[in-house]
Amino acid sequence: MSLTNTYKEKYAACLDKTKETGFVEEVKHPVVYVNGLPNARLSELVYFESGCMGVVTSLLDDYVEIMVFSSEAVSVGTQVSRSAEILQIPVGEGLLGGVLNSLGESLYENKVIVGIEEHRNIDSVPPTIDMRQRISVSMETGVSMVDFLIPLGKGQRELIIGDRNTGKTTFVLQTLMSQAKLGTICIYAAIGKKKHSIKKIEEQLKNLGLRDRVIIVGSASSDPIGYIYLTPYTAMTIAEYFRDKGKDVLVILDDLSTHAKYYRELSLISKKFPGRDSYPGDVFYAHSRLLERAGNFKIGNNKAASITCLPLAEAIEGDITGYIQTNLMSITDGHIFFDQAVYREGKRPAINYFLSVTRVGRQTQNKVRWGINRELSSFFYLHSKTERFIHFGAELNEGIKSTLEMGKRLNQFFDQTTEEIYSTDVQIVLFVLIWSGVLREETQGKIGFYKSQAQKLYDKDPVFKGKVKKLIDSCEDFNQLLGKISAQHKEIIDYLEKVRP
Repeated sequence: MSLTNTYKEKYAACLDKTKETGFVEEVKHPVVYVNGLPNARLSELVYFESGCMGVVTSLLDDYVEIMVFSSEAVSVGTQVSRSAEILQIPVGEGLLGGVLNSLGESLYENKVIVGIEEHRNIDSVPPTIDMRQRISVSMETGVSMVDFLIPLGKGQRELIIGDRNTGKTTFVLQTLMSQAKLGTICIYAAIGKKKHSIKKIEEQLKNLGLRDRVIIVGSASSDPIGYIYLTPYTAMTIAEYFRDKGKDVLVILDDLSTHAKYYRELSLISKKFPGRDSYPGDVFYAHSRLLERAGNFKIGNNKAASITCLPLAEAIEGDITGYIQTNLMSITDGHIFFDQAVYREGKRPAINYFLSVTRVGRQTQNKVRWGINRELSSFFYLHSKTERFIHFGAELNEGIKSTLEMGKRLNQFFDQTTEEIYSTDVQIVLFVLIWSGVLREETQGKIGFYKSQAQKLYDKDPVFKGKVKKLIDSCEDFNQLLGKISAQHKEIIDYLEKVRP
């Protein structure tokens, strides 16, 4: 049965149930104004006799404003029936591995989702401060530069910002794959994307065997505006269900700049007074209310579960001072800036460390990782200053040469392709080998090999994994780890070389 016939049947059923019918008086697609529904409520579902569905968005003196979930405009005079039901979406374990639209339905026709346990309101009140806990557990992204220099914690909201095609989506997908491997429930919200882009992400996850831990909530640019607008709210509602089950969740919102544009379009059609850049005055409230639903929460019995949120935002020509961008910066717990200039230099990921911020991530680091962060931060500041200094033709002494050489090796260490993700333990061991001077010029070409080989062994060889964990866990700080790995570096290198294919 087609969706149109289904909605026509629901229209008839709701008419019998509520005994209320209204008529479309004015159409400004996708918004219509209906007369004759005196008991309508905000966010209530309504059905049209023509076979489409809508939701009440505003109650006016003489009319009810309704957003229609249809690509085709509704005709004036069309009859409308109340459902007496608030807009809700189905949630449950059966959503895992699914590709859904904004109403929680499968994007594939004739596919019925099983394992639905309940229905939830799509817009809920964010939990209050007494329901939250301090963010104390680190979240591995699998990307060395972020894990070392801009660490994230479970429950953090970190904005990913940068120009188009600078690697933002690649980074969040690497994070998603890393967390899915660790057992985290991952939800990817594609807001107004191309259909083939959503399909490509689905195929990539399927090839890696991670589909059963990931839910994709997708809305294409060709979909009705209502579907696109609701996409991030649907993703967050599903995340809250799994959080209440005691599971950690990662939510990726790709991207909120697009969401703001469609919300602006809806608001202008609805005659809301335009503010800065023609955005409605409540766009900050809409995004802050959404992102406040993420965090680290108490769920009873002294347990906690987190929703980590990575919203994306697009910058124009490297300008991060735009209206929506600065709004999101003030809402979130930091931002990672993907710089077009760094991208053109060939660095991957193209992150500008000096313009990136993490406000709560460092409090989740142990003393070893905190020591690495401190050493790297100091070094990159010195390296940046040294590079500017040599532009004036200064003579290169041994100190300057060693700084530049170490910078080259670290840039190679941080360079990652799309498919590469590394566990924190592997990153720490390889970094210490470089920092201690074991991997020098003669082995510079092997840094990439050692890193990938160490990760393969870490995933497949329990003995190697156990030794690495024991070595790192036995150290109280970075200096102690540096001494131990320096003393055992021959054994580590020989082991990696011995199993080289």
